[in-house]
Amino acid sequence: MPRKVVQGPIRDKEKTKQKLLAAVGKILRVKGYSGLKVSKIAAVAGFDKKLIYEYFGSTDKLIDEYIKSQDYWSNNLAGSSAEIDLSDGGKELSKIALINQFESLKKNKELQKIILWELSEPKPILRRLADEREEMGDVMFKNITDPYFGEDKAKRFRAIMALMISGAYYLNIHTAANGSTFCGLDMKSEEGRSEIEKAIVEIIDFAYQK
Repeated sequence: MPRKVVQGPIRDKEKTKQKLLAAVGKILRVKGYSGLKVSKIAAVAGFDKKLIYEYFGSTDKLIDEYIKSQDYWSNNLAGSSAEIDLSDGGKELSKIALINQFESLKKNKELQKIILWELSEPKPILRRLADEREEMGDVMFKNITDPYFGEDKAKRFRAIMALMISGAYYLNIHTAANGSTFCGLDMKSEEGRSEIEKAIVEIIDFAYQK
């Protein structure tokens, strides 16, 4: 019985924190990043704004935690590399990571807003996210793909990955904001998206050709 007395407030605190984080996501979807004001977040969550300062320290830290929870690369790359055979120099890992990112971003409207925010404002919390994303990617490059390609070709492979990652960002954001067709491919159809995924596989295979 005494344990329940201790755990109750802890559970309540976690529930409150999750509701505040969910409120950030809801505002991003509906209003965009310009709507992320402390009073609005508190109102959407249904709590006094003082709880934001009590549980997170500041509005920026609350938003920072939410953004980190949504970023595909920070949350998935390490786990993916642990589950895949890397004896091919990271070829299969690269394919899976890029295709999963392409599909994940389609479903995650909040992350689409975050990426647009990154492109629109030089904010410290977004700079930190970009830096952490780079650090995570650098671990894969330095430990897996760079040794495979060697000094001469490692940078070329990084450039190929940069083009494909940024392309996946743009295709999804363009589709959500302005229309479904790009280069004659319907990005809202399974057929159109499948062609992009096939192209990802072909480009990675090409990059790994000796």
